[in-house]
Amino acid sequence: MGTLAFELKGGAKRYRRGEAPVFSAIDLALDRQELLVLLGASGCGKSTLLRCIAGIDALTAGSLVVHPGREGEPRTALVFQDPLLMPWLDVRQNVSLGLRYRRNRACAAKVDAVDGILDELGLLDVSSAMPDELSGGQAQRVALARAVLTEPDLLLLDEPFAALDPPTRSRLQTWLLALKRSRGFSAVLVTHDIAEAARLGDRIALLSGKPSTLAHTWSVGPLADRHALRAEILTRYGRESESENENDAAVAAKLSA
Repeated sequence: MGTLAFELKGGAKRYRRGEAPVFSAIDLALDRQELLVLLGASGCGKSTLLRCIAGIDALTAGSLVVHPGREGEPRTALVFQDPLLMPWLDVRQNVSLGLRYRRNRACAAKVDAVDGILDELGLLDVSSAMPDELSGGQAQRVALARAVLTEPDLLLLDEPFAALDPPTRSRLQTWLLALKRSRGFSAVLVTHDIAEAARLGDRIALLSGKPSTLAHTWSVGPLADRHALRAEILTRYGRESESENENDAAVAAKLSA
C-alpha cells in the first residue's frame, strides 16, 4: 500500500436526527494517483459520500483523514454534472477563475499554465467563446480544465459526463485518463454507469442497501479484461438491486398488514 490520498473509517451520514442514515459503516481508502469509482444506483448516497470526502458535508459518525502525513494543506478540486460556468466570463476567464483565490495563486507561477491546460483539453480555439456558445462537451472540458489548473492533490468528480451523448462522453473519459497520467492526481469518480466504471477505475466500490454500505470492491490491474469486469459488475449490481427490491417489498408488506 502506497501513501494514501485519504482514509475514511466507519463513515456514516444522516441529515436529520431520527432519520435513517444515507450511508453507514463505510471504510474506504484511496492510494495516491489512484482513480476510485463510486458505483451504485441513483439515490444510494454516492454524491453524499463524495461531498463528505470533499468536506462540504460533515460526517455524522466516523473519521476522515485527507493525505495523512502530508505537509501543508491538501488541495481538493470538484467537478460536477453541471459545469457551473460563469456566464459573463469567456472560456479563458472561466478556466483561470480558481487562480484568483489566495490558496491557488502559487499554481499561476508558470506563465503558460492556462494556455497549457486549454491546449491539453483542445480548448484553445474556443478560448474567447462565452459559455452559451459552447457544446455540452466543451463546457464540461472547461469545468475540468478549471479544476485541474489548480493542481489538485485530489480531484472529485460527481457524474461529470452523465448528461453527454455517448461519443462525447467517451472522449471526455479519454481526456480524464490522460490528465490523470500527466498530472499525477488522485481521483474519485461518482457514476451509476457500469461501462464507465469498468473503463476508468483502478478500483471500483459498489454502494448498495438502505442505508448504503460497501457491497463489493474490485481492484483493477493494468492488464485486466475490462469487458469481463463489466460483465462481473453487472451481475453483482443485479443481485444487489434484487435484494433491495425484496427488502422494500417486505417492508411494504409489514406496513400494510
